[in-house]
Order: sequence, then structure tokens, then C-alpha cells
Amino acid sequence: MISIRRYLMRAVMGLVLLCALLSGLAAWLITKHELEEMFDAQLSQFGRIVTGMIDINMDSQDYQALADRLTQPGHAARFYSIEGSPNAGLVMETPSMSAPRRFRPEERMLSLGFWNSDRTPRMLSAEWNDKGPFPPPQKTGYRWISYDNEKWRVFSLYDQEHGVWVSTGLRDGFQQELINKILLGNSLPFLLILPPLGLALWWVIRRGLRPINDLSDEVSRRYHQDLTPIDQEPPRELTGLRDSLNAFIERLRMALDRERRFTADAAHELRTPLAALKIHLDNARASQQDHQMSLDKARQGIERLQRVVDQLLTLARVERTPQRQLDLVDLYPIASELAGEMWPLAGRRQQQLEMSGLSRLEVRADPTELGVLLRNLLDNALRYTPNGGTVTLHLDRADGQPMIQVIDDGPGVPDESLEKITERFHRANQRMTGSGLGLSIVKQLTQRQKASLVINNRQPKGLIVTVIWPTRQV
Repeated sequence: MISIRRYLMRAVMGLVLLCALLSGLAAWLITKHELEEMFDAQLSQFGRIVTGMIDINMDSQDYQALADRLTQPGHAARFYSIEGSPNAGLVMETPSMSAPRRFRPEERMLSLGFWNSDRTPRMLSAEWNDKGPFPPPQKTGYRWISYDNEKWRVFSLYDQEHGVWVSTGLRDGFQQELINKILLGNSLPFLLILPPLGLALWWVIRRGLRPINDLSDEVSRRYHQDLTPIDQEPPRELTGLRDSLNAFIERLRMALDRERRFTADAAHELRTPLAALKIHLDNARASQQDHQMSLDKARQGIERLQRVVDQLLTLARVERTPQRQLDLVDLYPIASELAGEMWPLAGRRQQQLEMSGLSRLEVRADPTELGVLLRNLLDNALRYTPNGGTVTLHLDRADGQPMIQVIDDGPGVPDESLEKITERFHRANQRMTGSGLGLSIVKQLTQRQKASLVINNRQPKGLIVTVIWPTRQV
């Protein structure tokens, strides 16, 4: 749709024209039907009146006089003969057309005829003699007759007392002409009012769409850093659009705030190991005896820096990857494979990495993201567990809901820090090396898997991180 205004204008005008056409068609059909009934009634009444006026004493001169009065310019009425009279079978001379009387053109649409009982013509008015005598009646009633390339609506009646057939006729063109005049008279006012109606509709539609333009202007005039809600009060139909825009602005503001915090925190976290690395390298250059120790510390700084960068890339990839279709997967093979990969890391610190619980546990999740989630849980637990400690990966069900727990016997987390432990770059123990991004990545992936994350301290020490999937997704 290119323009709402044009669409509405075309649609409304199209509907108006369509309604006008349908109304005109209905009016034409109704008018045609009503006129047919009215003219049929008039033909019948006219025929009965004429029949009632026939006198048994009427002779050839009377009929000739009648024919003379019914003669029209260019179309002569004609008296033929009266059955049983001395002139029977003779056709009387056509009246003189030298000085025709003045007639209205509409009279040519009407005709009258008399036939003898043997259906021979007695007297036929104008129009019914141009191509020979008009076809005689066959029975009493209405019928359509084609004569001289014209259609006639004819009503015929037999007067048994006088032995004469009487037919009255109306040309079909007269009825059609009258219908067309009626329709033109009804349509002309509508055609005259159509241009003003179009202008009125254009003004009404333009005025009705003004709130959309006002809302658009308010958004377009805003400074790119202005993320305050739109306070304009639109019409009821635009309230949903305004609320959706405000919700989008709020989400955008929160996303930009997260990006700003992320940038600031990342700069801070990267600056610290870089500064320490520079110090250790400077010490190694300045000292000839302790340079090995300085280089070892520089290597640790590089490892920490690499871990921060890896975690930052993982977090960015998680936040920017579209949500994929969740599949039904078995947790145990993925967990056991990751435990095997993390075993050397635990072995270097004399830590025990154990698996317990169910040997098959199906959840609906993304296999790749599930692997990243478990890797970060295990890496975080091993990093904060002291040498010789134990980390347990436990698979189980709680109230029918599948869950996986990572249990360590490290120092745990202060109670006041439990709610903040999943924030970016937050470390409960500042003395431990780490990026502070592991549990933040876990939280993001848990939400994408439609699961819930629960973190609790264990007694006497340690931490329990639990990921629970809803039963309806399994």
C-alpha cells in the first residue's frame, strides 16, 4: 500500500460508485417492471373503453372518419371493410396527406386496430399500415408482436356482441425511452454532486489521518539520543501504536544502557590485565635475575586477557544470535563429553570432577547453546573450587521437571551478592582470577532455552547452580 489516503479515497469512492450502480440497476429493473404493469393496465383499460364505445349502427363512413382523425404525418390510418357490408373485401382509399393535423411525436408510440370476426382488418390506425396490415389478434390477452422492425406490446379483446376484434398497442421503444428518462432524471443529481462529494471525502480523510502525521512528526523531530516516552495523546485507534513505540523506545534505551555498561566494564576489565602485563614485561626487561618470574606472571596476565576476550565474544554472540528451534536432546551425552574435556583442567589442580544422577535426561533445548551453558558452569565451578576440591555434575528430576546441578565445595557467594552474581563483570571473590562473565552467559543461555536458573549456597561451604526446564517443554 503506497498511500493510506489514496487507498481510502479510492476505496470509498469505489464503494459509492458501486452502490450507485447497484442502486441504478435495481431502480431500472423495478421501474421497468412497474411500467410494464402500468402500461398493460392502461392498454387493457383503453381497449375496454374503445370496445364499449362501438355502436352497432357504425357504418363505413364512421370508420373512415375515425381513420381520418387517427392519421399522423407520414403514417396514414386506413379503413379496410366491414364484414357483411356491400363494400366487404374492398380496401378504401387512403385519406389525403396534403394537410395533416398537428400531432405530438409521442402519439406515434400508440396504435389502435379493429378486425372483423374472421380476423380481416376493419380499420387500422397510423403505424400499423406502413408494411401492410398489422398481424390480426389470435386470442384475448397480452402479447409481443414484431412489426416493421419494432416490438409492440398489444392487448386484444373480442366484442362478441358486435363481432369485432379490438387491439390496442404500445411501442416498446416508448417504454424504454421513458425508463431512460426516469433513470437520467434520478442519476443527474448524483452525477452533479459527485465532485463535491469527492472533495468532501478527501477533506474528511485528510483530517482523519492528521493524528498519524502528528505522531510521525513528533518522532522525526526527536534528537537521536532522546529516548523519553511519547506523551502525545492520540486517538483511540493509535493508542496501541503509541504504546508499542514507547515499549520499543524503552527496550532500545535499556539495550543502549547495557551496551554502555558493557563497553565501560569491558574497557575496565581489559585495562587491568593490560596494565599488569606491561608492568611484568617492564620488570623482565629491567631485571636480569627475576625475569623468568615476571614472564610467568605476564603469561598469566595474557591468559586472563584471552579469557576475558573469549567470554566477551561468547556473550556478544549469544545476544546477537536469533532464537533457534528447540529440539528434544539427551543431556547425559553432552554433559559426559564436557566433563571429559574439563577433566585435564581439574587434574592439574588435583580436583575431583564427578557425575551423578540419571543416565538419561531429555530436555527441549538447542544442543550447541546447551554445550556452551554447561561448559561455563563447569569452568566457573572448577575455577572457584580450591585445589583438591570436588565438583559434581548431577542430573535429576524435581517434581517431574528435568534439571542439572553443578555442585562445588568452593568458598560460595555472600548472601548479599547472590542476586548480582549473574551481572556482567561481577566477581564475588576479587582475589580469584576470572572475567566475571561466566554466570552472565549462563543466565542468557538459560533464558533462551526457556529454562530457569537458581543459585544457592550449600552448607557448610560451596555453591549449587541449578538449571530447571519446564515439564511442558519436554
